[in-house]
Amino acid sequence: MASSQCCDNPPALTPAGGEGKLVDSFGGLKTYLAGSDESKAAVILISDVFGFEAPNLRKVADKVASSGYFVVVPDFFHGDAYVPENAERSLKVWSKSHPTERAFGEAKPVIAALKDKGVCFIGSAGYCWGAKVVVELSKVNLVQAAVLLHPTFVTVDDMEEVRCPISVLGAEIDKISPPELVKQFEKVLSANSGVGHFVKIFPGARHGWSVRYSRDDVFAVKRAEEALADMIGWFNKNLKLTLKLKPSL
Repeated sequence: MASSQCCDNPPALTPAGGEGKLVDSFGGLKTYLAGSDESKAAVILISDVFGFEAPNLRKVADKVASSGYFVVVPDFFHGDAYVPENAERSLKVWSKSHPTERAFGEAKPVIAALKDKGVCFIGSAGYCWGAKVVVELSKVNLVQAAVLLHPTFVTVDDMEEVRCPISVLGAEIDKISPPELVKQFEKVLSANSGVGHFVKIFPGARHGWSVRYSRDDVFAVKRAEEALADMIGWFNKNLKLTLKLKPSL
């Protein structure tokens, strides 16, 4: 991880809250679940380094669920999300203990569990660290739609291998995936007529804006709501659902 922007505006994790429920094991991982068990379309949300308990991420999960999806937010960090206050364990050290490759492998049983319960269409959205996991899932047709929000570790070569409709939501002020890189993603995706794509750069936004923001900042909330609407719209277009409710954080 090349920039401290991955750690900007860390969330307060207590209490995590949410309208859904927490289960000890879904596909082998502790998971936050939201939405109807009867839904045939599911969305897997993969967190940034602060993990699946972040309150804003739970709000996103609940809003996606309110649009008709069964939403799963697995704990790919096994209770060991990054803690900025731990001066003895830098982000670089923490990252070595939590490679995205391992999360990619652990996502497969989660997908299998969704299929076992009758889900027919699966999408996934990843924030920062989680975006790399999602792009790997998109390369092997494990999901039918993907959304990357202010991605970390994602490369132009990754875009060459994408096999499902993908949306990339980037920030204007982003040292990790700057607009120049996001535009390269778009160029590669545009050259592949077989893969639908939607790429957008949010003016004035910083890395992490879609899930790490202050609820007292009206403009920040509005910008996060726009990202949420874009994400849900992408899933509605590619996972066979029609938007039921206007998303609002």
